Amino acid sequence: MLTGPKMEDQPSFPNVSIPCHNEQRDKKKRYTVYKVIVNVGQQEWFVFRRYAEFDKLFNTLRKQFPSMNLKIPAKRIFGDNFDPEFIKQRRAGLHEFIKKLVSHPQLCNHPDVRAFLLMEKGEQISDASEDEDEKNNSTSRNINLGPSANPQAKPTDFDFLKVIGKGSFGKVFLAKRKHDGKFYAIKILQKKIILNRKEQKHIMAERNVLLKNVKHPFLVGLHYSFQTKDKLYFVLDFINGGELFFHLQRERTFPEPRAKFYIAEMASALGYLHSLTIVYRYHMLSKNIPIFYFDISKNNSDFRDTHEMYDNILHKPLTRRPGASNTAWSLLDGLLEKDGKRRLGYREDFIEIRRHSFFSSINWDDLEQKKIPPPFTPLVSSVSDISNFDPEFTEEMVPNSVCWSQEQSIVNASVMEADDAFVGFSYAPPSDDSFL
Repeated sequence: MLTGPKMEDQPSFPNVSIPCHNEQRDKKKRYTVYKVIVNVGQQEWFVFRRYAEFDKLFNTLRKQFPSMNLKIPAKRIFGDNFDPEFIKQRRAGLHEFIKKLVSHPQLCNHPDVRAFLLMEKGEQISDASEDEDEKNNSTSRNINLGPSANPQAKPTDFDFLKVIGKGSFGKVFLAKRKHDGKFYAIKILQKKIILNRKEQKHIMAERNVLLKNVKHPFLVGLHYSFQTKDKLYFVLDFINGGELFFHLQRERTFPEPRAKFYIAEMASALGYLHSLTIVYRYHMLSKNIPIFYFDISKNNSDFRDTHEMYDNILHKPLTRRPGASNTAWSLLDGLLEKDGKRRLGYREDFIEIRRHSFFSSINWDDLEQKKIPPPFTPLVSSVSDISNFDPEFTEEMVPNSVCWSQEQSIVNASVMEADDAFVGFSYAPPSDDSFL
């Protein structure tokens, strides 16, 4: 029979869930953490735990309470620990494990379980991309906005509905503008994290790229940008077809005609950027390619280690696999040529690529005018449908901090700072946006 503290010793009986995971890096090591949300009465907080921490807790409790028959997903010795399906199954197993712990009074009161869930502190533990030092005014930055056509934009203009993406410096939210009901994707970045990592030039470069993209059909449009004392806000097109990577994960492979269509759209967009003397490796949005990340490590398990990846890119020959046409392999051979001066596109950039035989069936003018029927149309029920976005993001809670800032104040055009870290960030288009 189990022995331990009586349940009345515990202030409240918790509810727990593991709705999502996150990928983090410590120096050169990559690992997955799982977000554990804890509810006790009116209090709610969350903590990130690695699989190793679950495993340690499991082994402690298994020895002390053998009759409970506790289980967690087994360690994976071989295979890809970052495979999305594997992580999904592991998260589900860990969720069942932690739910069983808190459903039994004596296990729930175990000191190691309470420490694991931070029951003694009962305070919210936030990841760096959400609320880090939100209320610490000493870390706030007053930035010179520079000229702005829309200096009054502020977070409270929007209802932030769902998380639809996440990056190194912040998150992307589906938001509804209150005064007209229009939906946007709003990218919110933490200034402190950007400044600590000395990445402000990168962020300003991203903004400047978005400003230059006025008309191209396959690149996301920036409607306007603004900032508070601690955050930067990009107000972008929301396209409800979902991420290309999400569809690729779900379907594993695309038929060659469908892949050709997407590649042609991406090539057109990149060619346009190159015509503006921009080399960009971030993300693109379109009706058919809503978000595409140029990150080889997400697509090929041969490239998990950074040094190995670089060595393979430079020296390893391309391995041909069955199923692709000769023209497809010719395109890949040309794009992945080790000698840069012999690589496809070296001489004439996009013009050279669009002439390749792989694209012989593509009418580029029709493509860019969206006259070619897409080979796949995502199913959507409404303009705000997020069913084509990864549940890893959409199931995550929207933090309250996205619509407030330090001292609830908005930086305006009169505020200055000596280092001018984000000079000119705020922007509003001079034309047809109805916000003005």
